[in-house]
Order: sequence, then structure tokens, then C-alpha cells
Amino acid sequence: MVLAVLIGISLGVLGSGGSIVTLPVLVYVAHVPAKQAVGMSIAIVGAASLFGAVIHWRRGNVAPKAALIFSATGMAGAFLGSTGTHLLSKQTLLLLFAGVMLIVGLFMLRAPRLDQSKVCHIPRCLLVGFIVGILTGFLGVGGGFLIVPALMLTAGLNPRMAGGTSLAVIALNSTTGLLGQLRYVSIDWSLLAGFLLFAFVGMLAGIAAARQLREKVLRNVFAIALIVLAVVLALLNV
Repeated sequence: MVLAVLIGISLGVLGSGGSIVTLPVLVYVAHVPAKQAVGMSIAIVGAASLFGAVIHWRRGNVAPKAALIFSATGMAGAFLGSTGTHLLSKQTLLLLFAGVMLIVGLFMLRAPRLDQSKVCHIPRCLLVGFIVGILTGFLGVGGGFLIVPALMLTAGLNPRMAGGTSLAVIALNSTTGLLGQLRYVSIDWSLLAGFLLFAFVGMLAGIAAARQLREKVLRNVFAIALIVLAVVLALLNV
């Protein structure tokens, strides 16, 4: 459950990143079958993100317009993506996941430049929202690694506002992604509840730490950890 706390901390501090390790933790630590783990991952990511989004909302760190635009196509993409999970073998699914983790890690090492003169370009935001939604439904990831920089680059949001808004988008996308997954798998709700409890604790700690810690340092450390984990996961499944 220590790993659940760390996932919550990452989501609280960065608005992204933590959810990407949920699936490997469920598969290799909790020994949940891979396809069932995708559904559980979506539930965990969605609930933890909703919890964090409410806290950020009360602190004024959520941009409602941007969140709704990204979610408009993201929720549809999540439901659609959920159908693809069950067409692949466990090995193929985990290799794809390792590839996404590697891309996320490399992407997080490069922090986007902020341009606050920009406003949310609706067609571009809708497209990015749909792509993130597909990933959410297909692999059980929140997609904050795409949403946060996209919000900064296309909507001119600062890192803290982008992080809070990202959590709102992830929560909305996860709703339809989970509904899609429940058509194919059953979920161990007791394990899910325990995991969420510790993730919530981590989320509170992460949000508190976000005011004190340097976001760039945390992002780089987490990015390197993701790259290492991606390589290990790929080696285990080749």
C-alpha cells in the first residue's frame, strides 16, 4: 500500500504521472489479472483524481471551460478505448503499456514553456482530449502526462492550474472508461477500496507538498523512475 500512497502523492503534486504505475502495481504486486487490473486502474485513477479535483476546485485551481472542452471528446474516447483492451493478450497489453510508460517518462523530462497569452484552441483541445480518452479506456491510465502540458500550451494555464484541471478531466474520462470495462470484467471492490484509501492519503500529502517542493525536481525524478520501470516491464514480457 506504500505504492498506493506514492501514486496519490504524484497525482497531488503534478496532476499526472502517478496513474501510470497503477497497472504494474496491481499486476505484479497485488497479482490481479492484467485485463481486470485495467478496469481497477481506471476506477482508482478516476476516484483519486475526483478527490484531488474537488480540493483543487476549492482552492481555485480548476479551469471549468478547459476541463469541459477536454472531457467532451475524452469521455467518448475512454468508452471506445475500453473495447480494445480485451482483444489483446496479456503480454501484448503489458508491452504496449511499457511503451507508453517510456514515452511518458521521456515527455515528462521536457517541461513545456508557458504562454499565458494563449486561449484554449477548441479543435486542438478536442483532439487531444479524444486521444487521452482512448488511452484511459484502453490502458487504464489517466493521461495527465498529455493533459497537463496540453493545457499549458493550448490554454495558457500555469502548472498549478493545469494540474488541478487535469485531475477534473481524468475523473470525467474515467467514468465512461470504467463503464466500458465493466462490460467485460468484474472488480475486486475490497482490494479497490483499500488501495483508494491509501491513494487518498497520498493525494492529500501531495497537494500539501505542491506548495513547498520544486515541481521540476519532482517531475524529473518521477520521469526517470518511469523510464526504468518501463524497461523492466518490457524485459519481463519479451
